[in-house]
Amino acid sequence: METIYFSGGCLWGVQEFMKYLPGVERTQVGRVNGATHSTKTAYDGYGECVKMEFNPAIVSLETLIDYLFEIIDPYSINKQGNDVGEKYRTGIYSKETNHLLKAKCHIERLENALNDKNKTRKKVVVEVLPLTNYIPSDNEHQDRLTLFPDDYCHIPLRLLHKYKKKT
Repeated sequence: METIYFSGGCLWGVQEFMKYLPGVERTQVGRVNGATHSTKTAYDGYGECVKMEFNPAIVSLETLIDYLFEIIDPYSINKQGNDVGEKYRTGIYSKETNHLLKAKCHIERLENALNDKNKTRKKVVVEVLPLTNYIPSDNEHQDRLTLFPDDYCHIPLRLLHKYKKKT
């Protein structure tokens, strides 16, 4: 198992989308790269994120990044849907240098492909940084959209459960 942290706007929607992907074994919402070690403090520079444990024999990091790009606007700075502010930035974080190198290379390829397709020269603004701090969110935020499916989500419903297995 490997661990990666994705930020893509409000953590509720990102978790609800990611937890159904093949190879993703566990998800947990939290805060990444803030200054403190408590969820009880005011905003301290953190980004909302989803911690994912995944099986690389089933899903590659590059494929997970492709999935992330399905649900974010990679050109938007500190805004996804109606969620605005630095805590809603997009990013990929890891303790593993290899993850960060793979992510940077893959994002560069995605940026080139998107620009060629759209005939533009826009810069993808998804940050790729070492994980310096992670704090799990309180229980009320874990699996929020599974428990309260009518809560707000910036991810369109047609995408939100695209990979959910039919039971």
